[in-house]
Amino acid sequence: MAETVLEIRDLRKSFGALKATDGVSLDLVRGEIHALIGPNGAGKSTLIHQIAGSLTPDSGTIRFLGRDVAGLDMAARARLGLARSFQTSSLAREFSALRNVMLAVQARQGSSLRFLRPVMQDASLTEPAMAMLARVGLAERAHVPAAELSHGECRQLEIAIALALGPRAFLLDEPMAGMGPEGSRRLTAFLDALRQEAPILLVEHDMDAVFALADRISVLVYGRVIATGKVDEIRNDPEVRRAYLGESA
Repeated sequence: MAETVLEIRDLRKSFGALKATDGVSLDLVRGEIHALIGPNGAGKSTLIHQIAGSLTPDSGTIRFLGRDVAGLDMAARARLGLARSFQTSSLAREFSALRNVMLAVQARQGSSLRFLRPVMQDASLTEPAMAMLARVGLAERAHVPAAELSHGECRQLEIAIALALGPRAFLLDEPMAGMGPEGSRRLTAFLDALRQEAPILLVEHDMDAVFALADRISVLVYGRVIATGKVDEIRNDPEVRRAYLGESA
């Protein structure tokens, strides 16, 4: 039986009368991609915020690597290996792609006396950062400011940053957003291999990518998980077809 890396049980979050997360339970096991889908406003990003630590749930439990992380902030969860990419880019846009990844490498390694020499000449930072850029196909764009990268390249850079943190699990919030067909195909192939390094909880609207990648899919509607299963099970679930896929039963 595969090891459970992330376990969410009966998670709840309300904003006034709105139940954004209404008793959500799901898990992520080693080696898998578990996709979270649902219509706009279903509560997917709110759920990711709670798992990552940027939003506090009203009740319920989140366990990561067997540890209850309720008392840990976003930075502490990241240090444990819970790596997140954002629906809206959070890059240091004035820095080069390389410098952005170097910041993540430095955060993983901890503080040191590197300020005694120019940071861009520090091979212990530049070499692993370049390796991460090469993995996502951005090595030739290493010295380009993030502000000058295309939208798709920014999403690739965010994944390189997540990789540099030495993740034990990924939270990816719509990585395909804004990408053209070719960019989506390349990223789909990359994520397919990435699951062997760390499992992925994937929020995504690109259903071609979801059906190509997901080992399991959970469908979120109005803050509740209405179904969890393999691709064919979700495709053929009458409630899912009515509530999300836009088909009649």
